[in-house]
Amino acid sequence: MSPVVRLSGQPPSFLTTLHSGSEAAWHALLDLIYPPRCVSCGRIGSYYCDDCQTDLHFIKPPVCARCGQPLTHPGLCHICRKTTSPLDAVRSVVFFGGSIRFAIHALKYRNLPQLGEPLGNIMVDYINGRQLRAQYLIPVPLHVERQKMRGYNQSALLAQIISRATGVPIVNDALVRHRHTLPQVTLNASQRWANVANAFIVKKPELVAGKRFLLIDDVTTTGATLRACAQALKEKGASSVWGFTLARARRKPHLPHNAVDSYSQNKNVSAQPYHNQIPKPD
Repeated sequence: MSPVVRLSGQPPSFLTTLHSGSEAAWHALLDLIYPPRCVSCGRIGSYYCDDCQTDLHFIKPPVCARCGQPLTHPGLCHICRKTTSPLDAVRSVVFFGGSIRFAIHALKYRNLPQLGEPLGNIMVDYINGRQLRAQYLIPVPLHVERQKMRGYNQSALLAQIISRATGVPIVNDALVRHRHTLPQVTLNASQRWANVANAFIVKKPELVAGKRFLLIDDVTTTGATLRACAQALKEKGASSVWGFTLARARRKPHLPHNAVDSYSQNKNVSAQPYHNQIPKPD
């Protein structure tokens, strides 16, 4: 187990030798001695306090029926009207910014897997009362080397919370990221698409063919990662692939069409109308 990074300061060195027991017990001990602080405001008591969660900017309808970007009227956005996608649709809960930005960054880069629960519960609250037609959840996979460095997959932590609340099972070993990619946060839109092209493969086609999936991720910006995952799944016979993320970046005014249309150039996939829903199990 890698040393735990504490926002309130590192524990004395003698404590770092005590974590030979379970990870949960180790975190409980540290929480007792070094109470958790909110990653956004620093208040003692929890890693993401209720007050900071009140500044979330929830994405409200109408949104594009496919990519989920906010619109002034129902239907497809100007990009989705001109292109096709292996993704049936994408939905996100909040805009990326403010306290949610601090929380997601801490989950991914500050060794705070405990944030998976409050962030996952925000996604669960969004699902409640909406249709959910997926048979399985698939967390967007990390490359094995990156997961080894981080110690966990943040998308898998979110998926665990969603699965526990909805009863929809997780498939962890069907889709893999077989090629190491650069962190998307460092790249512009065109580079993001090239970075994840053919980065994912289906390892177990028998788990995919004819099934309906909901991809789980923390943030979507251009949608490149979700589309690359969906393309791999659709090529192995998945009947439906939706994306569901905690947050999404606000769309920049000029997204390159040659990037978003890469799937359209190779696949005969027609645009279809989608309702404001998330696939629900039978």
